[in-house]
Amino acid sequence: MVQKLKLEELNRIDVETFKKVDKVPVVIILDNIRSMHNVGAAFRTADAFLIEKIILCGITPQPPHREIHKAALGATESVDWSHGPDTNTAITDLKSKGYEIIGIEQTTDSQLITDFIIDKSKKYALVLGNEVEGISDEVLPDIDVFLEIPQLGTKHSLNVSVCAGIVMWEFAKALK
Repeated sequence: MVQKLKLEELNRIDVETFKKVDKVPVVIILDNIRSMHNVGAAFRTADAFLIEKIILCGITPQPPHREIHKAALGATESVDWSHGPDTNTAITDLKSKGYEIIGIEQTTDSQLITDFIIDKSKKYALVLGNEVEGISDEVLPDIDVFLEIPQLGTKHSLNVSVCAGIVMWEFAKALK
């Protein structure tokens, strides 16, 4: 008979070990995200896939906060993060460190994530935009490549936390 595993049977690493293990060379940039639930969910997913860091930009809420913690379940303690007043500064800094900047956005120049070749020799920064407005217009010129997730139904967008989970998995799977 199949049984669910108990938490202690999952053999998860502790925060101290998480800090020491090699990370997937991906930084997540949250550009003016409004929802604390979406921020917390991004942290929890980043923890699950050993993402290097999250940068919270603009109005994106910061830990510690009860609403972020409800979704993050402690991942704000394991995943490195910082806050910056604007996304362009974060992008400029990451470009100077050799990161390719990937905007997750439907644009006139975007390609499907399924068609994008993730290069194991590169480091990536994935920019996720506001729940209503998407990536800020002033940020678009600083982005190297735009990717979008194929959608086959009637809706034209995904919740940003769902989108974050899909793109983090695609990059973690290819780079780990």
